[in-house]
Amino acid sequence: MICIYATKKLRKKLPLRDSGRLSSSRSSGFAANDGAESPISNWHANIVVIKRRQCVLFVHDDTLFPVFVPALTKKDFAELDFFFSDAFMNTILKTGADDELMEAAHATLGPLTIDTTCDRSVQGTMNRMVQELAFQIEYDDIPVSQFMGYRLGAWLANRPCRKKGVNECIWPIDAMHSLLLST
Repeated sequence: MICIYATKKLRKKLPLRDSGRLSSSRSSGFAANDGAESPISNWHANIVVIKRRQCVLFVHDDTLFPVFVPALTKKDFAELDFFFSDAFMNTILKTGADDELMEAAHATLGPLTIDTTCDRSVQGTMNRMVQELAFQIEYDDIPVSQFMGYRLGAWLANRPCRKKGVNECIWPIDAMHSLLLST
């Protein structure tokens, strides 16, 4: 199980059951990781509108690793489990992961559980990432039809970030790779 701390704006869009899980029509495929909390749990997520398209940016609390899911429609929000796992795996792949790292990443996936608790430091990092992402999309004049969430997520992960209470800069790619290999 992966805990997602969603903003109120995103939570309004999600069709949730009482347990905080999404009411998805697809089978989750995460039977092995359905009960226990995943080692990569605890992400913050926000819905952002870029070029009139609804996108979701996830940022891992500890590593500040971003996962960007572009151009979602209303029905796609019920399938956010699928879109998150797809974007996570492909973003990891775009960061230069080998087979061992990909297997470790796949083993940590599980169904999403939505909560509203927040960490302002992570939200600040997420807001800065959204600004950089919107600027890059406008600067490169990327058409909506060519949004590649994996490439943009890997681009965001390849830069130093700061987190409250941590003296050194965090490189999200290195931090996530280390976390996955330690599990």
